Amino acid sequence: MSRVLSMWRTTTGLPVVGATLGARAFSLLFSQQAPYFATIRPRFTEIRPNRAELVIPKRRRVHNHLGTVHAIALCNGLEAAMGALAEATVPADKRWIPKGMEVAYTAKATSDITCVAETDPEQWTGLPDEGADLHVRVSGTRDDGTVVVEGTIRLWVTPKKR
Repeated sequence: MSRVLSMWRTTTGLPVVGATLGARAFSLLFSQQAPYFATIRPRFTEIRPNRAELVIPKRRRVHNHLGTVHAIALCNGLEAAMGALAEATVPADKRWIPKGMEVAYTAKATSDITCVAETDPEQWTGLPDEGADLHVRVSGTRDDGTVVVEGTIRLWVTPKKR
């Protein structure tokens, strides 16, 4: 089990703390590993192989000139979700790095935004030793269910160096 998935299960499974406070503790710890993620204050709600979900709270610090969640804050949330998914899913003998992101902004981000990253299990099996592109589906949704951003993040997956 990956370090990220283990930390998620530990923090959200603590009986004294509870799942909600454990998820907040995990979110803070995760943001310390990649400090730029802290700028959006992600609140992770789910992490498991092939799926990660977090919420970007709508607050002034992430607003654009229209008072909606800024496009780059949305991309930051999508990348954080993708990173948690990749860490929870990547085979133990592989490593990954983001290679590119393609997104479309489809509506104004006028509320908290739920960012989701997803893959299919078969995408992670039979990866060639010379490396492979792996596409992660990402989306961001308003509280009312409207999709405000969607796209793909491409990962480059290679064997770990020995």
